Amino acid sequence: MSSLSTHVLDTVSGRPASGVFLRLLDGENVLFCGTTDADGRCPELRNLFLEKGGYRLEFSVGEYFRQAGQVLSDPPFLDIVPVVFGLGSDMHAHVPLLVAPFGYSTYRGS
Repeated sequence: MSSLSTHVLDTVSGRPASGVFLRLLDGENVLFCGTTDADGRCPELRNLFLEKGGYRLEFSVGEYFRQAGQVLSDPPFLDIVPVVFGLGSDMHAHVPLLVAPFGYSTYRGS
C-alpha cells in the first residue's frame, strides 16, 4: 500500500494556498475530497492507503484565486488543474503544486 500528500503554493503571493478544494480520483471513482489548510496542505489525504496504479488529483484553483481577489478572465485560464500520476507499491508520493492564475508546475516531492 502507498500513501500520498500534497502542498499547494500560491506563487503570486509567495504563500501557501489555503482553502483550495481538491479531489483524488481513481479512474471515475472519487476516493477523496478535501480542502487545503493554512499551510497549503491537506493532512487527511495522508490517511488514505492506495493500491499500486494510476491516480488523478484535481485542484480547484480558479475558485481559490477568485476568493483571493485576483481578477480572472471569464472563463478563467486555469480553473481545475489536473495532475495525473502513478504510484508503485509500498511508496509515499508527495505531489506539490506551485500555481498562479496563468501557470503551474508540479513534481514528485519527498
